[in-house]
Amino acid sequence: MDFENGRRMGPTIWDIFSRPLADFDQSERYARPERERGYDAVALDVIDAGSAYIVQADLPGTRKEDITLDFEDGVLSIKAVHHQHSASEARYLLQERSAGTYLRRLAFEDADSAGIEAAFDQGVLTVTLPKLSRTQTRSGIEIR
Repeated sequence: MDFENGRRMGPTIWDIFSRPLADFDQSERYARPERERGYDAVALDVIDAGSAYIVQADLPGTRKEDITLDFEDGVLSIKAVHHQHSASEARYLLQERSAGTYLRRLAFEDADSAGIEAAFDQGVLTVTLPKLSRTQTRSGIEIR
């Protein structure tokens, strides 16, 4: 690992070994997460709670007013700016925390956009997406 002006340059061993798993997605049936190139990774969980999906995203270093949520064409977009906390005259030996932008998109086939709710507490964003009610089926319809 190389350092330049107190900043880490290049990937860490963890970056190298975790990359092959980064695009692996076991939740294809419910939500299709899409990682965005050029943005910082957002660690998240997607929970099927029966009548709703619950998305929990870790957004450290982010303020509530710096988070943007959009839902369009069945895709939930989470975008957030996180800020660098540093003293301007400090001489860093190592500086891994930096400013940047988080971005993740998740596709939901049966989410009801009208009932989406979101809360942000202690660096964790929780988004609840209620499911659309399933169409009822009926058999044995009388033909006249």
